[in-house]
Amino acid sequence: MPNLARTGFFFFCLAIIYFGTASSHALKLQSWYENIESEWGGHLKFMGEMSRPDDESLFQLVGTDTYYDAKANLRVKNKTFFSEWGYIDTHYELVFLGGDTWEKTKELRLFYPNQADKLFITDSTLNDDRRLFDLTGTLSENNDYILYHRLDRLSLNLQFRLGSLHLGRQALTWGNGLLFNPMDLFNPFAPTDIDRDYKVGDDMAVIQFNVDRIGELQFLYVPRKNTESHDVTWDQSSLAAKLHVAKGITEFDIMAAKHYDDEVIGLGSTGYLWNAAWRLDATYTFLAESSNKEGFFSLVANMDYSWVWWGKNLYGLIEFYFNDLGTDQYPEALTDPNISDRISRGEIFTLGKAYLSGEIQVEIHPLINVYLTLINNMDGPSGLILPRAIWDIKDNIQFTIGGDFSYGRQGTEFGGFRISQSEFLNKPVDNVFFWMTYFF
Repeated sequence: MPNLARTGFFFFCLAIIYFGTASSHALKLQSWYENIESEWGGHLKFMGEMSRPDDESLFQLVGTDTYYDAKANLRVKNKTFFSEWGYIDTHYELVFLGGDTWEKTKELRLFYPNQADKLFITDSTLNDDRRLFDLTGTLSENNDYILYHRLDRLSLNLQFRLGSLHLGRQALTWGNGLLFNPMDLFNPFAPTDIDRDYKVGDDMAVIQFNVDRIGELQFLYVPRKNTESHDVTWDQSSLAAKLHVAKGITEFDIMAAKHYDDEVIGLGSTGYLWNAAWRLDATYTFLAESSNKEGFFSLVANMDYSWVWWGKNLYGLIEFYFNDLGTDQYPEALTDPNISDRISRGEIFTLGKAYLSGEIQVEIHPLINVYLTLINNMDGPSGLILPRAIWDIKDNIQFTIGGDFSYGRQGTEFGGFRISQSEFLNKPVDNVFFWMTYFF
């Protein structure tokens, strides 16, 4: 099966490259090198954070004082254009991560060397364990910090008469969710992610066709490795298609996918109601035969609106998210592979069924915006409050300050619940943070 997956990927790429280049009348091999242009850019970001784990959490084993952490991220971007027929997109990242959380997490993994992943004792570094190519390397690591670098984008992008072809490490977003996005199966943002400038790239092949009088059709293939055998396997990979159709001011998406062991179908729509925009996505996942559940239904519906009040620009959104896979038996949820596997893969981020969330943005000054995001589990209730402020100091310098705070009684998802067969409390860590970003 590993050889079959690799061979299938090779012929898939070969076929769409041939089709794309054969259909293009703009490709002139004699003069392509005369039209090469290159664009550079990127950012340098520094972040500081203070956090305080709960005294009854796993961190009680290593001490629950206030933790002080630091992170730095350098991203260098390049686009090299070859006339009108294509370009290469490359993003290089250099990441420094260190402080008390890194040190304490290292210590916790020593306590539970064989159960760390099951207890979600994970660090925040990125790796390519599942990706086709390993483009991440550690430069220096000890108990205090880690310094690593990686290629987050490395893709060849070809334009032809009927559409486009994209091969390599890239990011793709499907679906219309603003905080939760069940139709986005490939590295979706977490609802708590505040920094959404760049999604994590995946190794994939994407071909897009512009179909006259119908819309836009996309196909993708994401080959992934089994983390134990390190071979590309069909049951770890994804193959999907999505049709996008517009009818007047309403747009529709129809999706079908083979994702890991499961099959997924989805339907989405966007439109306008007076001056507000609305979005609705629904998916159904047919679980593998080995699962104790036949499948589950997910839905997200949201609406956002901008207005002026007292001379200030305001923006607000409200979103409802439902996931039939969720439960109110949170300790058992962590041991359910249908849930825990998807959390570890970064596909879902919550344990419950129904969430009503929202966000409001106020422009205090043309250079200063204040945000307040609320993510609320309707069972309990419990949730997260995420306030932040962004100050554009200069055209290329931005300062962000904010925090993540949980609420709810004990026994709820965000108020904290006991880990099964242990004395420890599973509870989000409250924190405050600041970022300073220099763009170039």
